Amino acid sequence: MEITINYYGQAVSVSVEVYEYLTQADHKAENLAHEQRRHWDGREFDEYIIAAEGRLPYCTTPEELVCQRETLDEILAVLALCTPTQRERFLLYALHDFSYAEIGRLCGCSKSAVEKSVSAVKNIFKKFWK
Repeated sequence: MEITINYYGQAVSVSVEVYEYLTQADHKAENLAHEQRRHWDGREFDEYIIAAEGRLPYCTTPEELVCQRETLDEILAVLALCTPTQRERFLLYALHDFSYAEIGRLCGCSKSAVEKSVSAVKNIFKKFWK
């Protein structure tokens, strides 16, 4: 059985076996090109991380993951005790590192109102962890 393919701009008739061989060769060439793009400097990925970071990647232990999850649950429990306004202002302050004045402009309130909200959330945290 003959198959007509477009090979470098010309129509060529080839057998099924030749067509399959050319298709596999194209896939291998694409895979090789992809690998070369992934590791453009010729090193394996792990070697690249070690060279770039200067150390092996840090892997947390299961115990650390459990402790992190428990801490996150406690933080979320405290934030659940706050009003939505306090929570929003505190997260803008703590996570996004906005100043009180910036948060006041974003929320349409005064700088002192933001300061009181953040202070209230801090006090709730202090009471929760005593």
